[in-house]
Amino acid sequence: MAGRSGYWLGQQGRLTHPMYLPEGADHYEPVTWERAFDIVAEEIAALASPDEAVFYTSGRTSNEAAFLYQLFARELGTNNLPDCSNMCHESSGSALSETIGVGKGSVLLDDLHQADLIIVAGQNPGTNHPRMLSALEKAKANGARIISVNPLPEAGLERFKNPQTPKGLAAGAALTDLFLQIRIGGDQALFRLLNKLILDTEGAVDELFVREHTHGFEEFAAAARAADWDETLRATGLTRAEIDRAFEMVLASRRTIVCWAMGLTQHKHSVPTIREVINFLLLRGNIGRTGAGVCPVRGHSNVQGDRTMGIFERPAPAFLDALEKEFGFAPPREHGYDVVRAIRALRDGEAKVFFAMGGNFVSASPDTDVTEAAMRRARLTVHVSTKLNRSHVVTGARALILPTLGRTERDVRAGGEQFVTVE
Repeated sequence: MAGRSGYWLGQQGRLTHPMYLPEGADHYEPVTWERAFDIVAEEIAALASPDEAVFYTSGRTSNEAAFLYQLFARELGTNNLPDCSNMCHESSGSALSETIGVGKGSVLLDDLHQADLIIVAGQNPGTNHPRMLSALEKAKANGARIISVNPLPEAGLERFKNPQTPKGLAAGAALTDLFLQIRIGGDQALFRLLNKLILDTEGAVDELFVREHTHGFEEFAAAARAADWDETLRATGLTRAEIDRAFEMVLASRRTIVCWAMGLTQHKHSVPTIREVINFLLLRGNIGRTGAGVCPVRGHSNVQGDRTMGIFERPAPAFLDALEKEFGFAPPREHGYDVVRAIRALRDGEAKVFFAMGGNFVSASPDTDVTEAAMRRARLTVHVSTKLNRSHVVTGARALILPTLGRTERDVRAGGEQFVTVE
């Protein structure tokens, strides 16, 4: 299977039994659940420390499964709970927590429909979030204007042909009013200059909101006012006329939403960039208002819910205190591995068991060659999965694949139909 493509692996259908790859073997074999659990127990019991185990979580995991999973890891004695957010919106969570106190978006879908201005920065809805296009179409019909900030034009934002309506199929709807073809990594400079322009324009700052709901304004304002036009034009690759046009649209909007995705989060300066975006919204009171706010668009469908359930390598002390009070054990306090540190630990022999709740860790992680070499140094790799993927053929000395139902599938038991939740 190792020579097959990821597409071919996924097309082989559903897994129905636990599959085991013994040490030295060249193919998996079916085993009972009891044997599979024994193998996991053998390897975990052989560890010198619980911190030699890594428990990865995919955004495909339900809230309930995520909570029990992190509880198991912490009762075992480790905070090694890397997840797909480490490769996704980790920087968003950090910036949002530092600024508004919670690492999540502040808008509902209805807010998009009621916005005056939507800025889509570093995100390709047509490619990666196609269901968002109908929300943008509705916003446009309600009078919203849309600025797209992206190094490449996004076809779905240029014209969306909605397959659910005859008119949409025939003509489509132009979504973007202004396309800013920014240089990669230039978003921080753009929003810093927009903040300078807001500060320098009489009546543009929502002074009551800033006074009653923010802190650190004077320090921020001093830094923003230092923004330089020439430096910004070099950093962004935009023209002065383009930025002036964007600023006119900002001033004309009473309710502004900024949406972003990996184009903003995957840089060394991602956290300060996103802080700049949030400050841009705070200056004009665009958080906590209908039709306005921050909208980090997630790539995995429950990555946010998993974090809420405790999937985090650096848990808050209050969360650990609550676990201790409720379940009567002392959770570990030392921070665990994120994705990159988990890969390094496997590479360096400091982690020996890798357990993945869903996902395709090898393909999703940075630096595939390093990741594959690290995984092969593990004593045991375990993947809970519905179908085969590339990670199942890049194994430790021993490997297990444990089949599961998808969270949207029917699960009927003696007590009735079961269900799980997502956030």
